[in-house]
Amino acid sequence: MALLTEGVVRDAAATELRKSFGQRSAHAVLAEAVRTHLTSFDVLLSHSRLDAELVLGVKNILGNAGKTVYVDWLEDPQLDRSHVTAATADVLRKRMDQCDSLFYIHSRNATQSRWMPWELGYFDGRKGNVAILPILKTGEGTFHGEEYLGLYPYIDFLDATALGSSIWIHRNSTDYTRYERWLAGTDKKRP
Repeated sequence: MALLTEGVVRDAAATELRKSFGQRSAHAVLAEAVRTHLTSFDVLLSHSRLDAELVLGVKNILGNAGKTVYVDWLEDPQLDRSHVTAATADVLRKRMDQCDSLFYIHSRNATQSRWMPWELGYFDGRKGNVAILPILKTGEGTFHGEEYLGLYPYIDFLDATALGSSIWIHRNSTDYTRYERWLAGTDKKRP
């Protein structure tokens, strides 16, 4: 099993971009991918909008693992992130209620997001199926979290580059379970 690195995620994004013959940006490819109009999702990706390429790569990896993924600015482009209203929060709450789990993409840009802590708190209180998805610069063996993120389990993959990749939820480097079992269980693997 392995944690995701920027290189692996960027390679997954590049694979998706090559399908468009390199003619479009990660933002454009992601926007085009949202033609499904789903009303339920396996995973909500909580992320910084500055990480469009990483989001494309993670969405591709999760898709290869058979998961449907909600990305707020793709499914609901009408939301104005510069002007948050009660209506904005209502849309996001409804969407979070339609998702089985929340994966918090921990990247260098995550600390700049105003939405991510709110999404994390809401989802944790509502469903508890919250896990941190660290994207590391290099292939370090474990993730320790920082501040409140250390309260949540983290995610890694068994062969993230393959179709049907397995998603694992870790409390620490020796206590882990498969995503499906974690999702179905009552123990959400919080320390």
